[in-house]
Formats: sequence, C-alpha cells, structure tokens
Amino acid sequence: MTREPGPVPIEDLPVPDFARVFDVAPTPFLLLTPDLVIVHANRARLAATETTLEQNVGHHLFDLFPMNPDDPGADGLVNLARALAETRDTRRPVVMAIQKYDIRMPDGSYAERFWSPQNVPVLDDAGEVVLLLHRSDDITDYIRDRDDARQAAERGQRRVAEVEGDLFHRARELARLNAQLRTANDRVRRTARSLAGLAATVSALAATETTERLLEQLFEQGRAALGTDTAAVALLSPEGRRLTLTESHDGRLLSAPLPVDSPLPMAVAARGQAVLVGDAGRAADRPAGDRYLSEGLGVRSWAALPLRAGGRLLGSWTVGWAAPRSFEDDDVQVLEAYAAQCAQAVDRVARLEDERRRARATRSMAEALQRSLLTEPPQPDHLRIAVRYRPAAEEATIGGDWYDAFLTPDGETTLVVGDVTGHDREAAAVMGQLRNLLRGAVHALAAPPAQVLATLDRALDGLGVGTLATAVLARVEQSPAQAVTGQRTLRWSNAGHPPPLLVRADGTVELLERPASLLLGVVPDAPRTDHTVALHPGDTVVLYTDGLVERRDATLDDGLDRLAGVAPQLAALPVEELCDALLSRLAPDWADDVALVGLRVLPG
Repeated sequence: MTREPGPVPIEDLPVPDFARVFDVAPTPFLLLTPDLVIVHANRARLAATETTLEQNVGHHLFDLFPMNPDDPGADGLVNLARALAETRDTRRPVVMAIQKYDIRMPDGSYAERFWSPQNVPVLDDAGEVVLLLHRSDDITDYIRDRDDARQAAERGQRRVAEVEGDLFHRARELARLNAQLRTANDRVRRTARSLAGLAATVSALAATETTERLLEQLFEQGRAALGTDTAAVALLSPEGRRLTLTESHDGRLLSAPLPVDSPLPMAVAARGQAVLVGDAGRAADRPAGDRYLSEGLGVRSWAALPLRAGGRLLGSWTVGWAAPRSFEDDDVQVLEAYAAQCAQAVDRVARLEDERRRARATRSMAEALQRSLLTEPPQPDHLRIAVRYRPAAEEATIGGDWYDAFLTPDGETTLVVGDVTGHDREAAAVMGQLRNLLRGAVHALAAPPAQVLATLDRALDGLGVGTLATAVLARVEQSPAQAVTGQRTLRWSNAGHPPPLLVRADGTVELLERPASLLLGVVPDAPRTDHTVALHPGDTVVLYTDGLVERRDATLDDGLDRLAGVAPQLAALPVEELCDALLSRLAPDWADDVALVGLRVLPG
C-alpha cells in the first residue's frame, strides 16, 4: 500500500501512553524517590533481578538489593549510592563505569552480575528533583564475552565494539524518552490550568446580565486561563444577515460590523466551520483573512470556533497567540468547551435582554394608557384638588391604579381612587374600562356613592368584565346652611380599598376606617354603604392606592400606622406639597404604582 510523500500530519499520529512505554521498554528501569525508595520498576528490571513489582515498590533500594556478604571486595553499593547522590544534588545525569553488583536470588544465594548504570534526574517546573530514573543494563554476558575476547582477540574486538555501540545507542534512546516524558507532563499541566480557568469562566459568565458585561468577562477570563494575546466575538443579528465583531483593546470593547461572507476566520467560524491555525508563518500563500490576523493583530496562531446553542448558530469566538501553538486533541477539547459555555451565556443574555426590551415596551404602552386617562382635576370654588400618579420603577410591573376627579351635573365634586388586581397589560386595559363606566354611572344616576358602586358592580357582571377591583368613590356636598359657615360633607363608599385619610386643619389625623363593603367583581348584588364626615376650612382629605402604604416586609396595618404618623407633620403644607411629601416619605423606593388624590377645603 502506497502513500503520498511527506510527513504524516501530527493529528493522525497516536498519542503515546508513556506509562505503558516505560513498562514495556526492553531496558531495565527503576523510578526512585530522592531518598532512594523504589516507586516503580519496569518488566525488564523485574526479570533481570528475578523479583516482583510488589517486592520492589515502597522498599529502599539497598534494603532490597544488599551487597554479597561472601564478596569482601564488592563496592557496587557504595559506588551506586555515591552516583545517585551526585545525580540528585547536581540535577544532572550521571553515567557510571561498569559495576559488579551481585543479585540475591529467591533461594538466598547470590548470582554474579555486571551492570552498566546510568542515573537521570526528573525535575519539576521549579527545577527541583522529584524522581530519579535509574537505568542498569545487565551486561554480565558482555563481560564474559569480553574476557573470552581478550583470550581470542581476533574475535573479541568486534564483539566489544558491537556491545559498546549498543550501550551508546541505548543511552541516546533513554535521553529521547525522557524528553518525551517532560513534554507530555507539560501538556498535562497546561490542560489542567485551562480546565481550572474554564470553571472560573463558567462561574463568571453565569452572573452576567448584559451582552457588554458578558463580553468583558469572556475576554478577561479567557486571557487568564488560556494565555491568549487577543480575542474577538462575532455575534449574528437575530435574522442572521449581519455580524457584529467585538474586540477588547486596552480594557475597552470596540465593535464594528462584519460581512457574513467575509474571509476573516471570525466570519468563517460564524458560518459553522472551525478554523485552527498553529503557525501562520509557515504558510507561503496565506488567505486574506489570515493576513489580517497575523499582520494586523500580530498573532502567529489562532482558533476560531462557532457558537451554537440549541442547534442555532449565534456567531463565533476567536482567540489568538503571538507565538506558534500546536493544537493537540486535549487543547481542542478545552477550546470547544469554552465555546460551548460562551454560546450558552450569549443565548441566555440575549433572551434576558429581549425580555427587558419587551417589558419596557409593555410598560411604556401601559403608562401611556394610564396617563391618557388620568386627566388634570377641576378646581371648584373654595376647594383645591391635587392629583399624583407615580409608576413603579420595576420595568416588568404595570398595574391598574387610577384616580379621577370631576364635577357632576348638579355641581358637586366627585373623587375616585381605584386599583384593578394584577400587574400586566390586561389590568391596565380593564382600569380604563372601569374608569369610564364609573364616570358614566355617576353622571347618569346622580345618586349617592354606594348606589353608584352597586350599579357599576352589576354592569361589570353583565358585560362579562371578569376582574376584581377595589375603589373609593367620594362626593363633596354642601347644603345652604353649610355654605354660610364654609363647612362641607364628605360622603363616600369604600369597596375593599384602604381607608381615606382625613387631616384636620389643627393637625389632627383620622383614618376613615368605616366598615368597607366587598370589593368589586365578587358578588354583583353585594350590599354597599355610604359614610359621611364633616369637613371644615383647612381640612384635607387624601384618597390613595395601596402602593403608598404596603411593603413586602410589613403588614398593611403597619403601613397605615406610618401614614397616620407622618400626616400631622404635613398639615400646614399646601395640598400639592402634602401629596409630594407623602410619596417621598412613605414610598421612596418606587416598589409599586401609586395613585393619589388630595382635596383641601379653603376658607369661604
């Protein structure tokens, strides 16, 4: 079978398993701690010493292999101990002369052996010795052959050369394998750092809520974890026809449009094809997109990966390095994991921003509806009316709060405050219906408030307006006798709403907590009651919705107590300023909509 000339691509070669290579190497190897405790022995070593792995691991080298007591001239142990100490202390390989070191057999006897030892230090990133690699070739046969060769020089010299050449080649092979082991360890450590950075990136991206903050975190985390020199994100528009390329320069995000069909790697990846370039300097005829990255951004290697979420292409993520870089399988897997996390975060933030845009549009529409209905109040003789409407600050919260103030055909002043249940567009729309129905009922009936509310309740049922609402309907009346003194009567009916606030001219405060009738929309024929209280010049009546007094961390009674406690301090203020002060003191956080009507009786 033939193949094309030239080197085989690196990605097509198998990844060496160096633990297995160590174990099956034909040369005897021992791994020792700096204190000469045996960590591992390969098969060749076990065979040469006729021992098992269990007998070796964990034992001190010289406890397991003592000197032959029957050979008083034996010095192999002393020489080996000295050479291992030199390797450990100098951090350099030491090749020993041939040593006679007899091996104890399983039956307790000693077998004569000759060895060619070599010791190699294994260093960590800081240059410290963590292991000693001890190679000791059994050359007993060689020594015996050498002795025979000396007796027959014509035959022995060739054998000596062959054996010594073999020893030389074995030493070079050991050095090569040691270099491969160091390279593999470097790659493992790099992958471990990248995975730790990925975990930090996932945590940082999960807390982001805007695209700008998401990109800042992505660039910052990627640079720290992957050691990148540049990074860019290209995001597709919702319809998929435009790309926006964003890069980070000097801590600032710079964005520009990028054609979807651009030859730049960012656009190629956004179309679904990953681009990995390990060394752009090797390519003689580079595409225009590659020249932009290598010359414009000063990088030699880069990876551009598609961003996909739920089967949809969202854009691409590109990182680059100033130096050449090899993309091993584990490197590519880490980059793909980063791209997957980036895509999920981009998709989540895009959905969140879309929801916020829709909430703002909904809020704007509802507020426009409410404000179109909340008209300026009339200003009858000897009465001063102030109205306030303040929407909640939270974008997603819209409601059905409303106020109204108008004159009836008989010249009386009517005040209304109400609240439709719910916080959505339907609540705002129903609010408009109720306001208009109530206005029409007041003008048509010319009846007391309780009768008007009962009629409104029946109309809601008959028209199929399925909603619940609270309201206070009040009418300011004045008889001829009262006109002489400037007094008036406040007649009101309460349909499940917070009680009106009465602030007397002398600062006395009363919450008009008469028995409230059932809220609107529950029982169409529920009985309703009118209540009355006398008003004197200087007195102020305030109708309000529950947003003024309700809190998430307190009861309604607590809110009413706060209202009654603040009001006496405001009695001397003009009614407009009194309404503003109530809003600022009782509802400073704008947590809910508030509608408010204040009426001041002026001197006659």
